[in-house]
Amino acid sequence: MKEDQYEGPVRSRRRRKKLRIGRLFITILFIAFIAIGLFSYFQYKEGKKIASGNEIDPGPFTGDVVDPKKPSIENFLLLGIDNDGSGKSRTDTMMVLSWDKKSGSIRLVSFMRDIYADIPGYKSYKLNTAYYLNGVQSTKDTITGMFGIPIHHYAIVDFDNFESIIDIAFPKGIEIDVQKEMHEKIGVTLMPGKQKLNGKELLGYARFRADAEGDFGRVARQQEVISAVKEEALRPGMIRHVPKLSGAISGFIQTDLTAKDEISKALNLLMKGKVDLKTMTVPVEGTYRFASYSHAGSVIEVDVEKNKEALSAFLNMKID
Repeated sequence: MKEDQYEGPVRSRRRRKKLRIGRLFITILFIAFIAIGLFSYFQYKEGKKIASGNEIDPGPFTGDVVDPKKPSIENFLLLGIDNDGSGKSRTDTMMVLSWDKKSGSIRLVSFMRDIYADIPGYKSYKLNTAYYLNGVQSTKDTITGMFGIPIHHYAIVDFDNFESIIDIAFPKGIEIDVQKEMHEKIGVTLMPGKQKLNGKELLGYARFRADAEGDFGRVARQQEVISAVKEEALRPGMIRHVPKLSGAISGFIQTDLTAKDEISKALNLLMKGKVDLKTMTVPVEGTYRFASYSHAGSVIEVDVEKNKEALSAFLNMKID
């Protein structure tokens, strides 16, 4: 055998080289894993620090038991509150988000704040007064009692904190097509046209009601904002903001969920990609009339049974 045909030592060197490359690759992965963990931890702590001192006290809460026949469906009561400076808050935004984790669909129901509601333990007032009277449980019991919707969890955000949440999660803003000039009683001036809105501008857009549409137009814009935020949140780059956002949410948003639950559910939604979101407003068209009472002012009286029928069809669940 010729010397230049002998390849024994060459194979040994190749094996050693492959082993070194393999170890280097594993080392890099390990370092990257540690770096991502540390980044997430410090981002979470930074978000928590930003939100420090902004906790909300909504009072005790007892949610309904998840239907064993439809265990994948959870309903969340979403409330946006506005403190008038007296330490007491009313809910300017009241929504029920129904999430079917199996199908990935989300159904969002907005309730008009001026609905004349039967508030358990009190005389009838506007629906947004329920929170003022006895916190989140009162709002939950009023909506469930009137419309039969089971509510399993809740989340509350003060409007002042909403601005910060948007700016943390979406530093480049949320794209909205503003249809008209808006400025009255919203703290900002918005001009018509498609544009990126920061937290303060987006909140102003969602709260504007100084036009012929009044609260009905405002509710429609709130649903539009939710949809736009959902679309932006599902972009691939959003995942890097989740740790800091989760930390901020722990202070800015009050919920019965733990921080671990919040992160898990947020990541679950982000990993699913496109989410089917549909919206509805209560009362539905043709099921209400305007009225006025000395103790409650101008209110919306609703046909409860017709709205329950519409809710049952929209949420695809039996409502008692």
